[in-house]
Amino acid sequence: MRGTSPALQPPADAVEPVRHPEAPAPGELLGAHYGECFGCGDEQPHGLHLQARAGDGVSITAEFTVQPAHQGAPGLAHGGVLATALDETLGSLNWLLRTIAVTGRLETDFVRPVSVGTVLYLEAEVTAVAGRKIYSTATGRIGGPDGPVAVRADALFIEVKVDHFIDNGRPEEIQAAMSDPDQVRRARAFEVNP
Repeated sequence: MRGTSPALQPPADAVEPVRHPEAPAPGELLGAHYGECFGCGDEQPHGLHLQARAGDGVSITAEFTVQPAHQGAPGLAHGGVLATALDETLGSLNWLLRTIAVTGRLETDFVRPVSVGTVLYLEAEVTAVAGRKIYSTATGRIGGPDGPVAVRADALFIEVKVDHFIDNGRPEEIQAAMSDPDQVRRARAFEVNP
């Protein structure tokens, strides 16, 4: 796959991504941006509980364990769950840019089955930026960071303002997030793609 879709090929005027000076340090655990997030939230009983760490440059590593609630075929991870893990990992890259962005396009290759109980090791990086468009790529491996590739994806994220969430989210959740007394948690709720 890698770049076969014209929509995922950066234009000629795209620039290399630049890590924001206030981005989390390499090796730092990013934590959940929102407790109810299916990808990273710790308040979702059947969520992925994906754990992401800042890497060097504009990259991150992440992992999650495929649970029985994540299966499609008996004993195997559902493809949509694997795509969600890739999307969550790719979306977390935006923390390193300190940009609010949402998924515009996600193309996924499913290379091999992933069994329930498997830890999926993910790596992602931003490859280019063109205006509001952020181009990125991710790979998921089984058996360890150097294990065989199970899934991979290329993505296009679009920078948005916080109004995107306020105008389109369910009012109860938006108000609850905006009323959170924890200022950091309140700000982070809107940092990563929904």
